[in-house]
Amino acid sequence: MTTPTQPAEQLSTTTLLRFATAGSVDDGKSTLVGRLLHDSKSVLTDQLEAVEDASRKRGQEAPDLALLTDGLRAEREQGITIDVAYRYFATPRRRFILADTPGHVQYTRNMVTGASTAELAVVLVDARNGVVEQTRRHAAVAALLRVPHVVLAVNKMDLVDYAEPVFAAIAKEFTAYAASLGVPEITAIPISALAGDNVVEPSSHMNWYGGPTVLEHLETVPVSHDLTACHARFPVQYVIRPQTPEHRDYRGYAGQIAAGVFRIGEPVTVLPSGRTSTIAGIDLLGDSVDIAWAPQSVTIRLTDDVDVSRGDLIAPSDDAPAVTQDIEATVCHVADRPLTIGQRVLIKHTTRTVKAIVKDIPSRLTLDDLSQHPAPGQLVANDIGRVVVRTAEPLALDAYADSRRTGSFLLIDPADGTTLSAGMAGASFAAVVRAAAPADDEAEWDF
Repeated sequence: MTTPTQPAEQLSTTTLLRFATAGSVDDGKSTLVGRLLHDSKSVLTDQLEAVEDASRKRGQEAPDLALLTDGLRAEREQGITIDVAYRYFATPRRRFILADTPGHVQYTRNMVTGASTAELAVVLVDARNGVVEQTRRHAAVAALLRVPHVVLAVNKMDLVDYAEPVFAAIAKEFTAYAASLGVPEITAIPISALAGDNVVEPSSHMNWYGGPTVLEHLETVPVSHDLTACHARFPVQYVIRPQTPEHRDYRGYAGQIAAGVFRIGEPVTVLPSGRTSTIAGIDLLGDSVDIAWAPQSVTIRLTDDVDVSRGDLIAPSDDAPAVTQDIEATVCHVADRPLTIGQRVLIKHTTRTVKAIVKDIPSRLTLDDLSQHPAPGQLVANDIGRVVVRTAEPLALDAYADSRRTGSFLLIDPADGTTLSAGMAGASFAAVVRAAAPADDEAEWDF
């Protein structure tokens, strides 16, 4: 039996950062991403040649780096981003998964998708326009999704003569607003994506700025997805019973550890049944190990022959989540068809899918001023609101504030399998947004 590297040591060498870009229309998100890829030498020669050729056909002398991410025909024709564009690139210091999200109000759901797994969000602001309504929306969505790091990229500094007072005023306004939402870390960087200032290389036009470039910050920001520090959770994906002469009595429960650490000899509880047992063995890549941690894929064996099936959750007995059939949550509605009170849905949580009904929609969030519109009756595409769902079977959910992995779920249309809404369990958002009330309501967000 082997004992692999301890989780704290193993995760200290993690070099992967997931991040998303967001901003208003024409703030230069795709250009920033293209510049980042180009100047970090993460673009293949044939890709760059294709962009140069497309730019020439459009009458542009210099290559339009935005075309590196705007891959849809409609995006190239309109010069906007419509869908989330994912890019994978690496530098000697770190690997990156980037989600370039749209800026239009009607594509708020796309930003939610792109930022849902991000550890960092880059919010762009046009230096000429400053903080606008859509900037506040994106800051609110980042706070809602509990993105731990936010970068304010004040773009198009070349169009305001690289003026420090312009940058300072925008940074002060945004930082105050984002901090009031509970965003834990905000870094402001003045850039020109078109000219390349402070994207990969430091700018010679802004000697007054002594902070990092965008890439330098991305390479050095602490990656805070230490899942070993979270409540231990193991959603069962598959039951393994070979029933061969060599493994006649073998019964293992396979899946990916969603969070935390599991050890041999640890008392555990199987949810939602509540049956208890002890971990007898952990199999990892064909070997038996003493300890395993998120996000490893393992097979766990128990000392007792208990009833465990796909969709069950194994957790430490002294730290097991409560099971419930009544879920209060914040959801972002992503489907074109509305979500209504009384609607029958499926709810997918980790590996478990159960029938449910929407009992109530208490409020819809107005992202413009962070007020709650009471009793909207339904949620339409891009709406963010509170829902109350009753499930046919108990589910073991954590609050999203405690775990982004086991506190999230999907609402699905049982008729055709369409995803209706992305949900975050608990009161992590609604309890801190001021309700629709008189203007002197001073309540603040409290994460």
